[in-house]
Amino acid sequence: MNIELTDDKASFSPSVAVENFDYLDHLEAEAIHIFREVAGQFERPALLFSGGKDSITLVYLALKAFRPGKFPFPLVHIDTGHNFPEALAFRDKLANDIGEKLIVRNVEDTIKAKKLTEPKGKFASRNQLQTYTLLDTIEEFEFDACIGGARRDEEKARAKERIFSVRDEFGQWDPKLQRPELWNTYNGKIHKGENVRVFPISNWTELDVWNYIRRENIPLPSIYFSHEREVLEHEGQLIAASSFIRIDPTDTIVKKNVRYRTVGDMTCTAAVESIATGIDDIIREITATKTSERGETRIDDRVSEAAMEDRKKNGYF
Repeated sequence: MNIELTDDKASFSPSVAVENFDYLDHLEAEAIHIFREVAGQFERPALLFSGGKDSITLVYLALKAFRPGKFPFPLVHIDTGHNFPEALAFRDKLANDIGEKLIVRNVEDTIKAKKLTEPKGKFASRNQLQTYTLLDTIEEFEFDACIGGARRDEEKARAKERIFSVRDEFGQWDPKLQRPELWNTYNGKIHKGENVRVFPISNWTELDVWNYIRRENIPLPSIYFSHEREVLEHEGQLIAASSFIRIDPTDTIVKKNVRYRTVGDMTCTAAVESIATGIDDIIREITATKTSERGETRIDDRVSEAAMEDRKKNGYF
């Protein structure tokens, strides 16, 4: 896909010929269909955009779905305050380059307003607290659908979820009450106060995302590629040394060449040791690995066997 900037505005031209339709084109067509279903069925949708590879892929799919028109939704980021600066810088640049509205709401403000107690410990994550900010943001703007980049291959709780996932008026998800989705037909009918979480790339794998990024020449934040970084070695994982984690006198901080398979908070996302400086190198690494990106690198998913499902039931994305 080609995006050209002229007079500070983005123009779009598709790059895939119909005669060369392959499996990535099928995935792309499904995602575009889902985006357009959202635009047709909901009054106030939003696209959750963090500056990570999956949400970046969503933005580029939305460009294909809606250009030359504007997006029928804003970009929304729930900023925990513990994000990687590279991802935040990329978030702001991409939103500016394509000329779309970006709404940012901060977990720090929610903590102060609601007098929430921050988690304690060595890797104190605000992931659970961001649910409060997300639900407040949905209420503030009366969003009836939130589009996100979750995929079924990431984690077993996400594998249970439909593409149109209905949440009740409290933002809660019941995995036993989900709607059938036969023949790519999606039911977005909801009662006032309810919300639908929508996952256009739910059927994609990590490898699919990277192959699509390569084919479409989609730019990404630098942390997805190998770079030298100070990291804390802890229980076989490499955590970025930062002011957001507790560094004890017995801890060992080393410099290593690392990259990130997934980008969450600096407090809960581990790096992988890597020399992959290009997309082809990353695809070779992913092809050889036997663990999912979250399974290998997300500390917060290890809290309990059902950590992700518990968070989703309480309103987490």
